[in-house]
Amino acid sequence: MNPLNPHDAMLRKLQLAFFAHGYEQLTMIGLAKAADISRRSLYNYFSSKEEAFRACVHWSNARDISFGQAAAAEAKEAGADALEILVAYADARYGETRRELSASPHALEINDQAFRRCRDIMIDAARAGQQRLADILADLQEAGLVRWREDYTAAQLAQHFSDAARGVNQALPPQPATTIRDRYRDMFRALLGGVVA
Repeated sequence: MNPLNPHDAMLRKLQLAFFAHGYEQLTMIGLAKAADISRRSLYNYFSSKEEAFRACVHWSNARDISFGQAAAAEAKEAGADALEILVAYADARYGETRRELSASPHALEINDQAFRRCRDIMIDAARAGQQRLADILADLQEAGLVRWREDYTAAQLAQHFSDAARGVNQALPPQPATTIRDRYRDMFRALLGGVVA
C-alpha cells in the first residue's frame, strides 16, 4: 500500500478513533487528539463530529473501491481464475474494513451510525463499486475467463454479487471476521455456479 497523503492520513486516524471509541463517546477534542492535530485545525476541516464521521465513511469507501479494482487487476495479472479475481475484489473492497470494524468493541454502534448518518454516501459508494465490478466482469468475459447466460448483463451480475457480498458482511449469526475471504469465495462459487453458461 502506498503511503497516505496528509489528508488521507488524518482521515485514517479519525476512522481508527471512531473504531476505538465509538461515535457517541467521541468529541471534537477527542477526534483532534486522535488525529494529532489541534482542535482549531480539525474545525478547519470539519464543522462537527458528524461531518468528520461522514468524511471518514466517504474516504474509506472510495479507498476500498480503488483497492478492490487494484486487487482484481493484480489477481488477473497473476493468472488467477475468475472466481479468485472476484474474491480478491470483494476482499479488498469490503473485507479489510469489515475485519477492522469487527475487532472494535463499538462495531454495532459504528455500523448503525453509518447507516443512519451516511446512507447517501453508502448508496453512492454502492453505485460506484458496482460499476467498477461490472467493468471487471465485462473484462473477465472479454478475456474469456467467464461467460454468462445472455439474459444477464455485467451490471445485473455486479448488483447481485454486491448484494451478496454485503450479506456476507452482515451475516447472522455473526461469523468470525477471519473467515470473511473464504465466505466471499463460497458466495461467488455458489452464484457463479447458477449463472455461468
